[in-house]
Amino acid sequence: MQVLISGDREELASAALARIDALHTALTQIVLEGGNLDGIAAEVSRVLGVGVAVTSTDGRVRAEALGGDHQALLAEKDLVDPTGRVRVERIGDGAGHVSRVAAGGVELARLVAVSREPIPPDDVHALERAAAVAALLITREAAVAAVENKYQGDFLRDLLLRRTAAPAYVAEHAETFGWDLTRPMVVVVAEIDPSDDLVSGARRRQWQERFSAAWRQVATSVAPDIATVDFSSEVVTLLPLAEEDMGPVAGDDVVRRAVTAVAGDKGGGRRPFSVGVSRVASGIEDLPTAYAQARRAVEVGRRIRGGGSTTFFDQLGVHRLIALIPDTPTGAAELGAFVDDVLGPLAEATTEAADLRETLQVLLDTNFNVAEAARLQFFHYNTMRYRVSKLERLLGPLSTDPHLRLDVAVALRVLEITA
Repeated sequence: MQVLISGDREELASAALARIDALHTALTQIVLEGGNLDGIAAEVSRVLGVGVAVTSTDGRVRAEALGGDHQALLAEKDLVDPTGRVRVERIGDGAGHVSRVAAGGVELARLVAVSREPIPPDDVHALERAAAVAALLITREAAVAAVENKYQGDFLRDLLLRRTAAPAYVAEHAETFGWDLTRPMVVVVAEIDPSDDLVSGARRRQWQERFSAAWRQVATSVAPDIATVDFSSEVVTLLPLAEEDMGPVAGDDVVRRAVTAVAGDKGGGRRPFSVGVSRVASGIEDLPTAYAQARRAVEVGRRIRGGGSTTFFDQLGVHRLIALIPDTPTGAAELGAFVDDVLGPLAEATTEAADLRETLQVLLDTNFNVAEAARLQFFHYNTMRYRVSKLERLLGPLSTDPHLRLDVAVALRVLEITA
């Protein structure tokens, strides 16, 4: 009896090994014949009888072979966020298995197997072999994409910095990349927010590559002919606008949907980022100006609202006028002189000056309603009256001179940006 049982076990082990080898051979053939990740996912799903998805390291689906029952299982276990990101960090028993796809010590993707039943150890081994083949394919695709992105990035950078030829040539050349630059669009500049984490340059580059890939994937889901390029420290996307997008804030809906899709639920190691959006560019000639507006919007937005902000150039208010002053030593000196002339000692970097500036801003926001300002700052009415007197001794008749209040309000905004 023991001999028979031992023989059965050897036969099963041999069959499992043969199936793994056959799967590995089939996957390798897919790669050699120029196949893609969809082919790998379909073959693994067919052989192992599980749902399969190849995702980015943070769970963004790149290829999948998922049936309706597999998708229902993911939804039942709350393993997909509202933007479609698979929560790879949560998948475990009762939902499937996640294999790392890596090459040269660098994580490239995740191979997700979805199954309600526990996945046998032999099948887990098969998934690890499949992940190795997927790494080979992704590495090859990345090498090709790096050359294409470099060429596309150089072309778009030259365009946005006014280094290109006639618009007709630009439009024709853009078509070879599959881009349509002849329609109304907004320039979107997205930057990963600065981090205090002590990480290597290679790690930061990995964040940027993943960030750029997310924007490309989201842009493709909006329309296949959208230009999206990684400029090393920022991702630039030219989002087209339909007629219904031309509201009070042009592109507000389409931009916020794209930002939400890229951010997801911020799981899977996604980094927070800020976005700046230009005014509408009606044609190729407007794109350099729009790019400058978007860059200025993301810079000013982060200074005013902090990280994770989405700022439209048209919504900067007086900041928009300030932003039009050239970012040169002469421009900076002129802004500094204006602040010093208007605010005097309140422009100093002291705790007392900052405290008085806060009170001054509250008074301006309440149209110098002393009682309301006192309530908002939790001061006694007489304390606020004393502060108003002190401010007027330093700055002039704020409560009666609307022109002086305007100058002070603008100076505070300048200080907010340049501090």
